[in-house]
Amino acid sequence: MAKALSPFKSLPMERRQALVLEALARHKGARTIYAQRIAARGGGFRAATLASWAPDKLGREVLRLGALQAQDELELLQLLYVDLEPQYQVTFLDAAGVKHENGVIPEDLEAPYATAEQVAAGAAAVIAAHADAGRHYLRTLVVYNLGAWPGLDSVIPAAD
Repeated sequence: MAKALSPFKSLPMERRQALVLEALARHKGARTIYAQRIAARGGGFRAATLASWAPDKLGREVLRLGALQAQDELELLQLLYVDLEPQYQVTFLDAAGVKHENGVIPEDLEAPYATAEQVAAGAAAVIAAHADAGRHYLRTLVVYNLGAWPGLDSVIPAAD
């Protein structure tokens, strides 16, 4: 049986590329970190040379060479679902009755954020409103933050 893809790797390549480009544009240190990881793999390019590449070229190489770590993937998914496309999280939090501001949960709120019944209601609302894209969002929560959302894994599995 094949290992299930991470939520990030299950996104279409174009979407992953767009997220890496967005991270390169938003986070000043991303270019240096990615360039160092690629250079460490060998192949003749120095990190300084790689860092000078156009963002789209560097981003393609990051994905082609698998230079992202699990934490990078999580940060890219957070960028997607909190900053770029908060509608999934807003739908989920509203339906689950969780306090938030445009999908951002207050720092002082402690997990778990809702009961299993509230989580089930939130998941149903996300699936009804956002279909497959909503399922992907929910699978991301199951993989990376299940402890905060009791029972979510019984509503939607980590991999389909």
